Amino acid sequence: MQQIHPKTLQDLEFPTVLTQIAARCNTELGKADALNIQPYERKEELMHILGQTSEYLASFSNDNRIPNHGFDQINSELGLLKIDNSTLEISGFRKIGGICKTVAIHQKFFKKFKEYYPLLFEKVDDLELQPEIPDAIDDVIDKFGEIKDSASTELRYIRTQINEIRSKINQSFGAALGRYQSLDFLDEIRESVMENRRVLAVKAMHRKKVKGTVMGTSKTGSIVYIVPETTLTYTRELSNLEFEEKEEIQRILNQLTNGIRPYRELLMEYQRFLSDTDITAAKAKYANEMNGLLPEINDERELHLRDAYHPLLFLSNKRKNEKTWPQTIKLHSENRIIVISGPNAGGKSITLKTIGLLQVMLQSGMLIPVHERSSVCFFDKILTDIGDNQSIENHLSTYSYRLKNMNHFLRKCNDKTLFLIDEFGTGSDPELGGALAEAFLEVFYEREAYGVITTHYANLKALANELPNATNANMLFNSKTLEPTFQLVLGEAGSSFTFEVAQKNGIPYSLINKAKKKIERGKVRFDATIAKLQKERSKMVETGSKLKEEETKAREESKRLEQLNSKIKSKLESYQEMYDHNQRMIQLGNKVNTAAEKYFIDKKKRPLISEMLRIVETENSKRKKTTAKKAKAKQQEKKQVAQELEQKIKEVRVEKKIKKKKEIQAEKNKPRPIFKVGDRVRLIDGKAVGSIDSLEKGKAVVNYGMFTTSVSVDQLELVKAKK
Repeated sequence: MQQIHPKTLQDLEFPTVLTQIAARCNTELGKADALNIQPYERKEELMHILGQTSEYLASFSNDNRIPNHGFDQINSELGLLKIDNSTLEISGFRKIGGICKTVAIHQKFFKKFKEYYPLLFEKVDDLELQPEIPDAIDDVIDKFGEIKDSASTELRYIRTQINEIRSKINQSFGAALGRYQSLDFLDEIRESVMENRRVLAVKAMHRKKVKGTVMGTSKTGSIVYIVPETTLTYTRELSNLEFEEKEEIQRILNQLTNGIRPYRELLMEYQRFLSDTDITAAKAKYANEMNGLLPEINDERELHLRDAYHPLLFLSNKRKNEKTWPQTIKLHSENRIIVISGPNAGGKSITLKTIGLLQVMLQSGMLIPVHERSSVCFFDKILTDIGDNQSIENHLSTYSYRLKNMNHFLRKCNDKTLFLIDEFGTGSDPELGGALAEAFLEVFYEREAYGVITTHYANLKALANELPNATNANMLFNSKTLEPTFQLVLGEAGSSFTFEVAQKNGIPYSLINKAKKKIERGKVRFDATIAKLQKERSKMVETGSKLKEEETKAREESKRLEQLNSKIKSKLESYQEMYDHNQRMIQLGNKVNTAAEKYFIDKKKRPLISEMLRIVETENSKRKKTTAKKAKAKQQEKKQVAQELEQKIKEVRVEKKIKKKKEIQAEKNKPRPIFKVGDRVRLIDGKAVGSIDSLEKGKAVVNYGMFTTSVSVDQLELVKAKK
């Protein structure tokens, strides 16, 4: 798959989509990377990206929410790790530790839920976890970003000494403060702080009576700030210890940096993973907002977009609470090119941009707002000519620019291309421009490219009607209100409604009539006929819609009555069974009652037992008959099913034989191709493709690149003739 030209991406407003995705990223690195998203070159990589985005989207609707992936970028730290003897700052270590922990959390989560997110699990599972990195950082730096006392034995000793000295400083200063206060040498404020040191606020008149170092005076000069002599000794000692502490911290950080330096490449992978996750999450949020999904991807070169929305238009209208009209369009090998015609402002350009933008988004790993039963394929090239292409910088007119663009199309266009052209052929004399446009379209058609164009030219509409694998289409237009309905209808060209729109906008009828006389009568009639056909089509669509609605209602009512009938029948059967059973029980009860009365009269047990046994045996014989009947019926049913199945298998076999005979016959009747040197060929029922180097007496020397072989031309089939 090749890169799609930046001009195409610009025409389809793809950079605007990237801006909206970047706005949904959580991290600065993710935002920057999102703005540089390009269509993927390898299909395998693209399918992985699409699958990951689809899995992330699914996480929004289940209970297994993916953990937060936020991080602070470490690009400057990675740069320092590349330089020998460099030392990272505490903030850098904290960022590195945070990234390592976030990756570990993600790996643990996706391992637990790998059945839900197989592709996301596969991505994070490839990363090698190194828990010693965050552990080493946590051993040195606490959660407040301070170096721990336990970072080294030396640091612990130095800090113990510092605490002791500070205690002595406070004690000595307190003693001096008390003594000079009692002598009334101090001002009312008693003390102050200068250069992070406690100083005595001595009255200027007593300055020489206080032993110590003068640190400064007040603005008025009435107060002199002095560090007491007893405190000064301890202060110097404290300065030495603080210097030692600073050096020890530097040594510890340097040692920690050297310990992390070998993992620089791994840290780069961690950051790349989290940045990619940020973009995947942003794509999923974007898809969620516009009901995007991953449609079926086919290899049959078929593009079937059902209820497709233009993403930017959909989100814009959603904010305004306005309706967006979806489009349904289908391109396949038997309908490769669609020519859309109809009035301006009818939605032709939006349809064109919708197809192009959705295709570019999909090939860039984004989900698209279409119906779930849509089916799409990938194109190596997407070529566009949309909008006003007048180039002021290059002093090219619109038509000159478009001709230059068409030349680019002719060089690039092939059977793996999707081209989208708005207002094809415009910018020049209608007849000459239309003829040239027709010639271009024929070339695109011959090269088996897929495409959608919009035009007002009658000759292009006629050409689309003549070419077997091209179709006319139009945007429906209400001829009464002269307003677009934004619905694409395949199968017929559209009228431009030129005169009708002019009349609606207040142009005098006499002027319109004068204009009609100035053009060929046949063109007016042709346009009028198309307009009439469109009106009829609209009526038929409306009628068809009503009939379909009524048919659906009738089917639902029929189904409901059928279900009701089935329930009633079932109830009647159960009532009948209950009635028969009750009748039998009554008869049985009468017999038992008769035997009981007889015993009541004569008190003879033997006849009573004999009669009861006879009744029981009679009932059991009936049960046997019923069971036998049911078993027989079941056996018969099984036999019938088996016979029906056997019959169907026979029919399928016969159909296959007939189909095979037809294929063999067709193969026999198929004329043998006349091979030439340079033709691309393969052996019948073979897969390897080679080219013919030479032909002699029904034999061909076929070159497969690594080797050549001589075979009979009867064993070869043509893959591609040499041009």
